[in-house]
Amino acid sequence: MKTASTPTHCPYCALQCGMNLSSSPQGGVEVQERADFPVNRGALCGKGRTAPAVLSSSVRLTSPLVRSGGTLVPATWDEALDRIVEGLGAARDAHGPDACGVFGGGGLTNEKAYALGKFARVVLGTSQIDYNGRFCMSSAAAAGTKAFGLDRGLPFPLEDIPRTGCVILVGSNLAETMPPSLRFFNELRENGGTLIVIDPRRTKTAEQADLHLAPRPGTDLALALGLLHLVVAEGRVDEEYVRDRTVGWEDARAAAMAHWPEYVERITGVSVPQLREAVRLFCEPEAAMVLTARGPEQQSKGTDTVSAWINLCLATGRVGRPRSGYGCLTGQGNGQGGREHGQKADQLPGYRKLTDPAARRHVAEVWGVDPDSLPGPGRSAYELLDALGTDIRALLLMGSNPVVSAPRAAHVEERVRSLDFLAVCDVVLSETAALADVVLPVTQWAEESGTTTNLEGRVLLRRRAVSPPEGVRSDLEVMHELAARLGVEKGFPTEPEEVFEELRRASAGGLADYSGITYRRLAEENGVFWPCPADGSGDAEAASEARPADVHPGTPRLFLDRFATEDSRARFAPVTHRAAAEEPDDEYPVLLTTGRVVAQYQSGAQTRRVDELNAAAPGPFVELHPRLAARLGAAEGDPVAVVSRRGRAVAPARITAGIRPDTVFMPFHWPGEGRANTLTNPALDPTSRMPEFKVCAVRVEAVEAVEA
Repeated sequence: MKTASTPTHCPYCALQCGMNLSSSPQGGVEVQERADFPVNRGALCGKGRTAPAVLSSSVRLTSPLVRSGGTLVPATWDEALDRIVEGLGAARDAHGPDACGVFGGGGLTNEKAYALGKFARVVLGTSQIDYNGRFCMSSAAAAGTKAFGLDRGLPFPLEDIPRTGCVILVGSNLAETMPPSLRFFNELRENGGTLIVIDPRRTKTAEQADLHLAPRPGTDLALALGLLHLVVAEGRVDEEYVRDRTVGWEDARAAAMAHWPEYVERITGVSVPQLREAVRLFCEPEAAMVLTARGPEQQSKGTDTVSAWINLCLATGRVGRPRSGYGCLTGQGNGQGGREHGQKADQLPGYRKLTDPAARRHVAEVWGVDPDSLPGPGRSAYELLDALGTDIRALLLMGSNPVVSAPRAAHVEERVRSLDFLAVCDVVLSETAALADVVLPVTQWAEESGTTTNLEGRVLLRRRAVSPPEGVRSDLEVMHELAARLGVEKGFPTEPEEVFEELRRASAGGLADYSGITYRRLAEENGVFWPCPADGSGDAEAASEARPADVHPGTPRLFLDRFATEDSRARFAPVTHRAAAEEPDDEYPVLLTTGRVVAQYQSGAQTRRVDELNAAAPGPFVELHPRLAARLGAAEGDPVAVVSRRGRAVAPARITAGIRPDTVFMPFHWPGEGRANTLTNPALDPTSRMPEFKVCAVRVEAVEAVEA
């Protein structure tokens, strides 16, 4: 273990907070403040402070496991790798390349995500690759690409937030999901700006707001359209901006005008005076922002919903101006970079479209293959999981736990169990890994170097601080070994920086151009914002040798001069409200929404192994309004059952007036009988293919009455 302090980044959310790691007196790893990183300025949440706990050999996997007689038993690396080659090869030989599936994760580094996409398409020849980031910000990405020609979570740094006049925060409880970011919003208010929070629950974030709007789940689209209606009716449209920098306003305006305030009040439950106050607070300052998160995005109309919020920003002239704009708060640690470089079903490195012949030629040349050999787009994440055991017979899974995190999770678990072969690469034995035929123990954040891209589009360098336990290898080493065994002996290096150098060439000229970024620059500059071309000639090799001052500085703020569309103009989207895929009825009269709590992360596979975090959040719960609890006869802590058309979950009641009476909330971090995603609806957005995690119809029952 290195004795000096090593600057690196947290392994969890998309803030990618800076931290220093050093040896502790007890012989472990100690987290220390790193005040020089501008995103968190030294602050860390409990997950970041306790992240080294998962490095312990007592918590994580240290040996390959293979299934023998129905049980996972230790094996050598050669035995495990040979079993994977046998399993993937048998499926491919019997049913064709697309019988092999690959499922990645939003926590993989850029290097691993890039190599995984290449492995799927070059080694396996399969189109069936996607990743759990599809469940993160795909709706915002689709809407942003439609509107601006380019999607990046935030088109400006977080440091711009305190300097704007108003922020509308839609469907984000960042006080629990990204606690260090809350300081930017506190500073906004200290500077005289206002914060509007839109959430069906009065969360810890909503408690900080100047105005809290609590719409019925699934009605965010109507709410945004109602606000735009009032902008038009009150003469607050920036006509000059709309004329000079946008197209499509007439159709979008006509669609919004069909959503008059009283109509929107009936749909959303948000009163007309509150709607008018939100418009006033948003429009009166010179600068303002709208930031969305999973609340409005994880819906079967998530793309249209985000488009409606973008329309509001465009109509008021907020996008592409200083201290203003629309942004998405990416959730997963590398949710942004993870999809930019090829592990998404329809994309090649550099955010290139897999269906674009020029993109295929460029990437194929870097990879040294025939462009015609590259498969076309495959299934989206849920559709891929739904096809397991039928069209897809073998699956290689890296860094994801869909048995807990996917919608309609009991069905997904059945599909996983029906596979002919499953191989999982992970740090811990997750609920999904426990079902595998082969499990490979792989390195994690502090044990390897690599890059991630945070929610601002800032590419960062994670540095190796400790050596992994004996018997653990990196995902890059795994892909190198598998590729060689499957007949591709070159093209899969094991050193992250070597992979990144290839990624730079593959991304050059793409929307997400990393060609001007090097490991040296990342270390010296505390991260670099993409797009960052190599130089005027686009020479990625030259950038490796040039001094930082001689190359492109990166792009902290997008769209100030032009949008990334053919005519440089942003596009309005003429969207209208429609109901959720599943509305309440007599049998299922209540709405369920899901989310996170501060002490756990995603499926909880790692955080549930940390004693301090489990003490703070030991298990699932059902948050419900006192009126609903009274009808059930349920007291605080009583077990209650939440039932949807897909299954039943049981957890203790948590009674609060901070949630709508027609809504219940469950966090999704736990497996077992309290698994929230047993209930959720896999209805997909037609554009982004995002499942409708955030709203479905349920009934709530007292457990005693059910069991009697």
